[in-house]
Amino acid sequence: MVEAPKAMQRRVAIASLIGTTIEFYDFYIYGIAAALVFGKIFFPSLDPVVGTIAAFATFAVGFVSRPLGAVVFGHFGDRIGRKAMLVASLLTMGVATVLIGLLPTYQSIGIAAPVLLCLLRFLQGIGLGGEWGGAALVATEFAPKGRRGLFGALPQLGSAPGFLLSNGIFLGLSLFLSDEQFMDWGWRIPFVLSTVLILFGLYIRLSIAETPIFQHVLDKEAQSSAPIVSVLKSNSPEVLLGGMSTAITYVLFFTTGTFGLSYGVQTLGLERSHMLSLTMIAVFAMATSTLVCGMLGDRYGRPRVITISAFIAIVWSFFFFPMLDTGSSWLIALAMSTTLAVMGGIYGPMGAFLPELFKPSLRYTGAALAYSLGGIFGGALAPIIATNLAATYGSHSIGYYLAAMAVLSIVCVAILRRRMPKHFDEEVDSIEASPASKGTVGSALSTN
Repeated sequence: MVEAPKAMQRRVAIASLIGTTIEFYDFYIYGIAAALVFGKIFFPSLDPVVGTIAAFATFAVGFVSRPLGAVVFGHFGDRIGRKAMLVASLLTMGVATVLIGLLPTYQSIGIAAPVLLCLLRFLQGIGLGGEWGGAALVATEFAPKGRRGLFGALPQLGSAPGFLLSNGIFLGLSLFLSDEQFMDWGWRIPFVLSTVLILFGLYIRLSIAETPIFQHVLDKEAQSSAPIVSVLKSNSPEVLLGGMSTAITYVLFFTTGTFGLSYGVQTLGLERSHMLSLTMIAVFAMATSTLVCGMLGDRYGRPRVITISAFIAIVWSFFFFPMLDTGSSWLIALAMSTTLAVMGGIYGPMGAFLPELFKPSLRYTGAALAYSLGGIFGGALAPIIATNLAATYGSHSIGYYLAAMAVLSIVCVAILRRRMPKHFDEEVDSIEASPASKGTVGSALSTN
């Protein structure tokens, strides 16, 4: 097998991790601000519960726009290359994030404030919709033999430091600013700081090469003129089932990190800084699980690891909120940590599992679209559904919702396992068999 030099593989691994860390930081600071701030400054005339739901609705807009980002960036990612789209998605996400930090509030410009907020959130979603597909593909298509699960877990792992960074900044602001200062201008700081991260991310991403597998696609001229049409025509089941199989990861994460944060502060009456600290502890558990289960997927198979983790999620779903409702810091930390560790067990292997469902010429569009649909099925609706369930039936009812989504994941993965092609193995064989393969791969790897 023709492999990239070790130095390039390390560079790609680092770039995948850092790039998604920045993108997820941008995405998560919105979720935290939606839970703590936006209901009060962009929807001040609404009842507090309704205002929270309205703020979470703007949060959901970013998930609704993700498939559009997957289609747009996937089209060009399957046509001109993965690397260029990684740079473009980072800029799209970053600019929208900084502008959110500069937005006037409802008190200043009235209804135009939440409208502009929704528009910028929409652009954030487009950026992240294109980001994940490119990062996952660059990582897995450069991965050494037998380590695709590990490399595929690195873009997934970026969600943990992104969340820790976003929570850490909000925690620091909560500790050093008064509530009045925080609500007035302090919440803007994390958004404006994204400028520094964007510049750093661009430097990292411009230093990597195009993947040899995509270069081989170019040389064979096996591209589709309309990747989204080709994907929907030949791989609609994979897109839909892939999206539904990954939805549980979003549900577990945002029920914990977004709704759980709001629930702890507004319902349980805990300090904002205290809940942020407990959430950060839980994210360490998620990071460890994501990486370990990504590697276990290389050894035991990704579908098997995902399925076992989802079965654990079914059982655990009924313990999560009763432990939160105790108000005990230790039990809340344990509940959040276990929930996010279970989420990581599914999320880690997904980084390689979804790309493996599609052939190279359609992989960016197909994998990104499936991942984005998972965001709609799970992330967009989870905080809203959880808020309504808790208000109507009590917090224990959320456990049934989590369990049902875990069952859905198990069923979809079981179906996909039977349909799963072995495109990666086939493409490696074709590259090695090609007379021009050595030149093609060498050319791809020498590009900086």
